[in-house]
Amino acid sequence: MRSWEATAAIAAAKVVAILRCDGPERAVAVGEEIVRAGLPVVEVSLTTPDALTAIRELTRTDGLIGAGTVLDAASARAAILAGARFLVSPAVIPEVISTGNRYGVPVLPGAQTPTEIVRALELGAALVKLFPADHLGPGFLRGVAAAIPQAAFVPTGGISAANAREWLAAGAVALGVGGALTGDTPGRAAEALREAVAA
Repeated sequence: MRSWEATAAIAAAKVVAILRCDGPERAVAVGEEIVRAGLPVVEVSLTTPDALTAIRELTRTDGLIGAGTVLDAASARAAILAGARFLVSPAVIPEVISTGNRYGVPVLPGAQTPTEIVRALELGAALVKLFPADHLGPGFLRGVAAAIPQAAFVPTGGISAANAREWLAAGAVALGVGGALTGDTPGRAAEALREAVAA
């Protein structure tokens, strides 16, 4: 899969399911249930113990599997070798973006100011993770999207079924949904994500 194909798949899915779990077994169980539910884009945070094992296992599903909380080039390359088809970081980290671009894997760096957003674009970010979204609000996205219309935003942090529609109306191309997914059973996690997609 080429970088542009993964980016298009994220935009088409509208939701990235973010998994931060206490181990690879739970990440795999929740991830498999989410993909079976027809929600194809899953990000496994590298804060999950043995996250690379979970990524390898989940690449056997039909989902588009990525790695999150990628903080350096070594982690980026390790995640790509484990099968990650996109990378997400909480900040604009040049070496992560360049590693992803080198291997044809799109990177979504976290940004929360116009300066960071423009810097992410200059470095070759495929999409910009607006983070933390609940701190910034849809009004901020609406304003910055008007000023920087070439950026494609994926707000992350505090996204739920209750506010998903508002974020998309403000200009988001997709939404990162995390906290609501890892505290419940796999079935309930998938249902929470379906509610966000329906909204």
